[in-house]
Amino acid sequence: MDFVFTLHSHLPWVLHHGRWPHGSDWLCEAMVDTYLPLMESLDLLERQEVPAPLTIGVTPVLAAQLTHPSLRAEMKPFFAQRREACREAIEGFSSSGEEHLIPLAHFWDERYARLERLFDHTDGDVTGCLRRHLGAGRIEVLSSAATHGFLPLLARDESIALQLAVGRIQHRRVFGSDPEGCWVPECAYRPRGEWHPDPAAPHQADRPGVEEHLARHGYRYFYVDAHLAEAGRPLGLYRDAGWPERSLRAAGGVVTLPPIEEAGSDQLDRRSPYRAYRVSPRPGQPGVTALVRDPESTRQVWSRHGGFPGDGDYLEFHKIRYPGGLKFWRVTGAETDLGAKQPYEPNVARARAFSHAAHLHWLLWRREHHPMDPGENLIVAPFDTELFGHWWFEGVDFIADLYRHFAARGGPRVRTASEHLAAAPPDASIALATGSWGANGDFSMWLNPGTRWTWERLWPLEQRFWAVAAPALRDPACHAVLAQAARELLLLQSSDWQFIISTGAAADYASRRFLGHAEHLDHLVGALEPEGRGRLAGAGDLAERVRQKDDLFPEILPALAGVLEPAGPRPEVAVTGAPG
Repeated sequence: MDFVFTLHSHLPWVLHHGRWPHGSDWLCEAMVDTYLPLMESLDLLERQEVPAPLTIGVTPVLAAQLTHPSLRAEMKPFFAQRREACREAIEGFSSSGEEHLIPLAHFWDERYARLERLFDHTDGDVTGCLRRHLGAGRIEVLSSAATHGFLPLLARDESIALQLAVGRIQHRRVFGSDPEGCWVPECAYRPRGEWHPDPAAPHQADRPGVEEHLARHGYRYFYVDAHLAEAGRPLGLYRDAGWPERSLRAAGGVVTLPPIEEAGSDQLDRRSPYRAYRVSPRPGQPGVTALVRDPESTRQVWSRHGGFPGDGDYLEFHKIRYPGGLKFWRVTGAETDLGAKQPYEPNVARARAFSHAAHLHWLLWRREHHPMDPGENLIVAPFDTELFGHWWFEGVDFIADLYRHFAARGGPRVRTASEHLAAAPPDASIALATGSWGANGDFSMWLNPGTRWTWERLWPLEQRFWAVAAPALRDPACHAVLAQAARELLLLQSSDWQFIISTGAAADYASRRFLGHAEHLDHLVGALEPEGRGRLAGAGDLAERVRQKDDLFPEILPALAGVLEPAGPRPEVAVTGAPG
């Protein structure tokens, strides 16, 4: 049995859109909490000759920020602020009689000093570190949709194609190779069929499924949550033999499936998450493989309530010392009030991470030796990268220790996703149900009464953009405006805005960002419409001003040409915008 450990790294475009409390500080925190420590750990495991075949996804919009010159400018004051917070904490604890916390202030100061040295030594090149390990065959890097757009809710297939095309081009530019796997944003899937998710959405009788889009852009596999596979009707190999297709329709959020006995084979009752499946291959089209998230191991790692991150010895995420933003306390207990949290003990927490990594190794060993199905040959454990280090401070050490346990004690073979598929191609197909890995397992985290207004604004703008895109692409005078309009469309489609609004964590910021991109797109598209061509010169000035804030995806026009004229001659288009 193989074990595929997967991390999904993503942050929305926050550069040039404020700093604190919402803005580039999110990216800087992720750098010092997660990305730099992970880079440090991968390099250390290499020196220790410990295999660490990590499968890691980096969304194109995150890669654009990690390679952007502005990140370097943002990180310097961020490190300075954190080091000053450590000095202030030492003085504050001395005057308040909390001398027992002073060693923790030194702990943080030493950590930030070490990470700043690493940042300076490598010029903060996280993608370069990943590229080196990728080139050595130690890891695999996934791509994703350009700005993490929620693909099943986009109104135009061209929008989905642009998200995937830009993402693939950006990945090739940053990592030097084509990705084989795609992290579909939010693990959100819908099959081929009727599309009308909301009364305000344009009704479409038949749209391609997500896997069809992935196949057209050269992807071999993607990830789904376990309930999508359990709810889907397994198809065995009948689809390849011309088994009649049955569309899956969602009504009121409930997926209605044909009776399983229609298939006429007890093989079709198997819905194990411990194997890979080809997803509903259509005649004449390449199949795409779904890797199914293991509910047992991921729940153990993911859940703060009952999982590893909730252990009383780990750093408490929610209790923060102000000013400065440093954390000095441990979880203590699940029901412990913030005021009663006990001081953090780094060495004790480090030992717990090693112990928890050993426990997960044992769980995986047990799964390997007690399969429920003779066809089970795969355990897939995907997580948000930012869980490790940022939300769960000890998480990066946990990952490194898990690989050390595998190296020392054996167990399931640890492989990248592509290594597993090369060794064990899937031998069964499945029709997946509509859903995501979000709350309720459906789309309600992104489309609900609190976010409906965003889709009511987005869907008409999508239609207007695609109505003008082809003629504007043929006119060089329109290229600068068209390029920035395409960037604003992609940024507007980011699933982060609806997610943040739904959680309420920074709803004002998300709403403001969404409305800003919508306003820019409205003005730029308006100048490309026949009745607005007189405003093209002014729109060009606007496009340049906006590009200085949203200067990502320099290959946007070639990608757009590929979407609009995939098999025909392409117009000469310039690559504009700063690297990233």
